[in-house]
Amino acid sequence: MTDGSVFIGLDLGTSGLKMVAIDESGAVAGRGSAAYPTHRPAAHAAEQDPADWLSAAERAAAEVAAQVPAGRWRAIGLSAMLPTLVTAGPGGAALGPAITWEDSRAEEHAGKLREECAGSELYRRTGQWLDGRYLLPMFLRLAAAEPARAAATTAVLGAKDYFFGQLTGEVATDQGTASGFGCYQLATGQWDEAVLAAGAAQAGRAGLRWPDGDTGLARLLPPVRPARSAVPLRPEVAARFGCAELPVCLGAPDSVLGALGLGVEHQGQVAYVAGTSTVILGVTDRLQFDPEHRFLITPLAEPGSWGLEMDLLATGSALRWLAGLLGDGLSEPDLIAIAAGVAPDDAPVVLPYLSPGEQGALWDPMLRGTIAGLTFGHDRRHLARGLLNGILLESRRCLEVLDATAPFGRDLMVAGGSAAEPSFRADLANATGRRVIMPDSRHTDYSALGAAVLAARATGASPQVREGSGQPRPESPESPAGQAHHPDPSRAETWQRLWTSYEQTRLAITPSYRTPAHRRLRLR
Repeated sequence: MTDGSVFIGLDLGTSGLKMVAIDESGAVAGRGSAAYPTHRPAAHAAEQDPADWLSAAERAAAEVAAQVPAGRWRAIGLSAMLPTLVTAGPGGAALGPAITWEDSRAEEHAGKLREECAGSELYRRTGQWLDGRYLLPMFLRLAAAEPARAAATTAVLGAKDYFFGQLTGEVATDQGTASGFGCYQLATGQWDEAVLAAGAAQAGRAGLRWPDGDTGLARLLPPVRPARSAVPLRPEVAARFGCAELPVCLGAPDSVLGALGLGVEHQGQVAYVAGTSTVILGVTDRLQFDPEHRFLITPLAEPGSWGLEMDLLATGSALRWLAGLLGDGLSEPDLIAIAAGVAPDDAPVVLPYLSPGEQGALWDPMLRGTIAGLTFGHDRRHLARGLLNGILLESRRCLEVLDATAPFGRDLMVAGGSAAEPSFRADLANATGRRVIMPDSRHTDYSALGAAVLAARATGASPQVREGSGQPRPESPESPAGQAHHPDPSRAETWQRLWTSYEQTRLAITPSYRTPAHRRLRLR
């Protein structure tokens, strides 16, 4: 094509929706975004209104159309946060609020499933270490708390699955999103009957009864299709977007498409996407499991590729929380800037498990945020530095797990809000001993970019994707020089001391967060 065609990528994120338009060369031709709120009606709850997603998409589409006429749009690709649960009724309408991945209320239900299905064996089948942030245990908690809503549910969906249905009238999920249900077998590509049977029994014990008498959960799950699958946009949605009835590409999770947008899609490459949470994903061309289940395994958008993935739950969100707590209108970049003014080893030890819990290499829902070693000599700069240290050291832990698993490269391709700050990237390089590369520090919408690339490929186009080869792009108005940060050998000893102190603190403090009931539900 040489007719000025553009391809739209839409990312349904934790705090808002981002949309990008790319041309056939892969260059960004337009951008739009719209925020929506997260509601927290109870302790550990995090919910959103799916109607907000649709209105956000219309607002973002209007922004993009003002930059690139909708007549030039050729396809739409989708990305979304995972896992976020939507229960749908007849006709695909959402029943109640969506339950986002920040919601941690379902851990008890996940713990029972792990016990009944032998968690380690389930990991070998699904590539997931099941906890309360997977869609199946989320639904089981809902069945116990709101049996009428659960009984009226005809489809259990991820956020992207639901959104795809609203745009096209058809419901489906891709392999990567299916893995977030906690009951999808990677080797067979089928839903796992054993864990679904255990889930149905758990729902039955909670008193759930479906009107038609069918107690099976499999009928509620969407069909699994390739990420490149496309269905035309519904006429009424096309009219609201002001575009033609374009093909809508099913897409993949935000972690998968964030890596693709960075050009990380080949064996041995590693992506680091720092958003509300931080995704660390290494690409491999074969299924690899960890005996200690320290990473999850996510099917990538292209068949035959897998992501060894670890997700740090509270990174950008923790930085924003502390910035708000300290006041004076501080933002996340402001907090990183004041942290840069303090030497890393002058700060107290901060365990950054504010979510609560962690899904990085630790996989422990009982972890809690902690500050240790605080003195009168510390001020807000030291608290900022301590929190930043904790995030960087957890990143180090995850990357060391990848290194112990397979031969991954020493370059780390990074994106996201925190990573846009040069001081953060310099610290990340020193803490991990890797060269840290950001293609463009002004861009934070790589998941939307990856969705646009996938949509273009689904139509037969071949837009260029920045290769994660470790080579910074030449200086230009769109890509300033200096985006590569090399580790400073003189700082290695400091970060090793920080690591030792951090681990000693974690091992000493975290047992106190476990009651006897918690110990029975321990992940390992």
